[in-house]
Amino acid sequence: MQRRLIDYFVISLKGLAMGAADAVPGVSGGTIAFISGIYEELISSISNINASLFKTLFSKGFKAFWQQLNGNFLLALASGIIVSFVSFMRLAKYLLENHPILIWSFFFGLIVASIYFVGKQITKWSIPIILALIIGASIAFYITRLPALASNESSMFLFLAGSIAICAMILPGISGSFILIILGAYKTLSNAIHDVDIKKIAIFASGAVIGLLSFSHVLKWLFKHYHNITLALLTGFIFGSLNKVWPWKKTLTWHTNSKGIKTPVLQESISPFSFDGENQLMFSIILMIVGFLTIFILEKIGSKKQ
Repeated sequence: MQRRLIDYFVISLKGLAMGAADAVPGVSGGTIAFISGIYEELISSISNINASLFKTLFSKGFKAFWQQLNGNFLLALASGIIVSFVSFMRLAKYLLENHPILIWSFFFGLIVASIYFVGKQITKWSIPIILALIIGASIAFYITRLPALASNESSMFLFLAGSIAICAMILPGISGSFILIILGAYKTLSNAIHDVDIKKIAIFASGAVIGLLSFSHVLKWLFKHYHNITLALLTGFIFGSLNKVWPWKKTLTWHTNSKGIKTPVLQESISPFSFDGENQLMFSIILMIVGFLTIFILEKIGSKKQ
């Protein structure tokens, strides 16, 4: 596929959006990839990383290897994701601690629009497809209601957390960061990035690479053989994740660490009019609309590619 330099710049911008989404617990970078028109190319490119690829490297040279890898695409996208994820995780932490209603409102509007744009790509509806939609929504809703585990900093745990979370990060609707919170690894990774702890970051990244290479083959096979059912399942995932990003929450249980700092462990969604405190309803509605329109812009850019 022939691309110009500006095309790779746009891909990097999509990577920035994916990284920012993955840094927020409750939002999936896979959703951004799907809406912006690069999802299936991403899955296909990752799944092509296998033994035959390295055979090409040794038999035909680096240029043939890079072309078979779709290296320019992956490099442009990965650079945007990494820069955005590392930098935005700090910003996301600040916003979630100080302005949670506003940031969740923006992402709620974003996800509502995503449901429409992913769902409309289903070309034929049937009972199995409707069942896949319901199952996907049920799974995602169940995940959003799971309480977080205690923090764990062991090397094996970080490796496993990376391999599991990366699978969620490339699934539309399933938030990799939220999976990290459930596993008790989000704070550990966030601190490692903040403190530039190379060892912990490398262990997590190694697990992520293994998980990504393995899971991409499953997704590629599903899209090839069960395209509409897979789309319905992913649409359900996105729909079910709305519970996590609903802006108004009531905390049911708290966790207090050794320093006496309290963090919410289990929350439930409530009406903005039942919220204990300033519900910021007007600003929330505005940000929902902004989030909704953001997806329209991404979809318009992605439709040129599709």
